[in-house]
Amino acid sequence: MIAHRAKMKYMDWLAQWLENYVRPSVKARTYEHYKRIAEQHIRGKIGGLALGALTPLVLQRFVTELLQSGNRKTGKGLSANSAKAVISVVQNSLRTANLLGLTAEYAADKLRRPKIAERRVECFTLDEQKKIESAVSESKKDKLYGILLCLYSGLRIGELIALRWSDIDFSKGVLTVSRSGRDGRGGLLIDEPKTISSRRTIPLPRQLLPVLKGVRRRSASPFVVSSGGKAVSVRSYQRSFELLLKKLGIPHKGFHSLRHTFATRALECGMDVKTLSEILGHKNPTVTLNRYAHSLMEHKADMMNRLGKLL
Repeated sequence: MIAHRAKMKYMDWLAQWLENYVRPSVKARTYEHYKRIAEQHIRGKIGGLALGALTPLVLQRFVTELLQSGNRKTGKGLSANSAKAVISVVQNSLRTANLLGLTAEYAADKLRRPKIAERRVECFTLDEQKKIESAVSESKKDKLYGILLCLYSGLRIGELIALRWSDIDFSKGVLTVSRSGRDGRGGLLIDEPKTISSRRTIPLPRQLLPVLKGVRRRSASPFVVSSGGKAVSVRSYQRSFELLLKKLGIPHKGFHSLRHTFATRALECGMDVKTLSEILGHKNPTVTLNRYAHSLMEHKADMMNRLGKLL
């Protein structure tokens, strides 16, 4: 019976797995992400093989190919992170197939995952940050104040785009993160944060509150970042940020660098890692420590140098 079931094509099983086991148990965007991985990276490579033909060696060759030429746009290899996402879909789908008796063994547990090197975070220098802040303050575009908000709260761009004025308690001086936005085919899609730790309350600097109050008075939208009274897309806001940097003559850095800049300045001011981890919405302080270890070391070295001047 198992031998007969193992002749089912992997892509046919993937379709059933996605519809009956993934879709009912995850968020819509996670389901769409898995489905996209199946279509773009699995179907044309091993999707036509029978379940029983997916041996450890076949699967490992598939992973090797992903790392060498898996990028459909450039023909180059996928990043380690992207390859790991594909591997997760393969492993989870084949684990379920084995539990249901569709295969005689679970072969995907023998896969070797690529190692992911922690990338050094990019942040703006203090001089660059001052230039950005001045440009935002002098601009007549209220939507750009979202950049300032990210510099002093560490918000991700999806969290910023989905932020509503009702999420900011001006009397207490805090904002609550309870949603995240992303671009979809039908426009901006707003959903719950991806993880429990992403739901959080962030205290805001007192100096920022009157600035935000001014923006709110002029706003005709429920969203903190808006244009023409409507929420803006993630890509559109990223583009606005890119144009601002170009205008200021600041080397290009991704929007996420604002979050890294906030974390770096917080450490430089002496904020402890646990508090920073909670503000950033990391799973635990270890994630924060690993990501900003370099910044911490530079801060410690600077403090030691200052101490040395007292000798």
